[in-house]
Amino acid sequence: MIYFTSDLHLGHENVLKHCNRPFKTIDEMNETLIKTWNSQVKDHDTVYILGDLCFRMNKEETYYLIKRLKGHKILIKGNHDIKYDENLFDEIYNFKIIKYNHIKFILMHYPLLEWPHQFHGGIHLHGHQHNLPEYNQLMKEKNIRRYDVGVDANDFRLVSIDEILDFFEIR
Repeated sequence: MIYFTSDLHLGHENVLKHCNRPFKTIDEMNETLIKTWNSQVKDHDTVYILGDLCFRMNKEETYYLIKRLKGHKILIKGNHDIKYDENLFDEIYNFKIIKYNHIKFILMHYPLLEWPHQFHGGIHLHGHQHNLPEYNQLMKEKNIRRYDVGVDANDFRLVSIDEILDFFEIR
């Protein structure tokens, strides 16, 4: 299975109040996000991380947390992705296009107003904004194939590629 996520901000204490996350401590948030990830992802699955995986942690701390995450990890860099051991990821990009079931998925940390293949059925996946779930519903209602895969917009879960296709009623 292919999954997407963004903006976990592991180690970032201020994200608790800035995004009104329902955790008492940063350790509780980190452990909940890791547990949720690992309950969804199998070792052979692929996870595209669309930026801001960790924040304000040293390289050793980030290594410890990222190493615990299951699956093949592909990082699409966000504005806070600086201090990682590159060996933790299968691939690292700033921008990537993947194809699945004849549909192109445009992956970037930042939301774009226009993207490659937009007028040919392409779906743009992003993070960065820390939107609420209503954002994705609004995009769908406006017939805009743009989806925020960030944890704040998805009940702190990863989103599978099939869930996105179902969301946009593409099958």
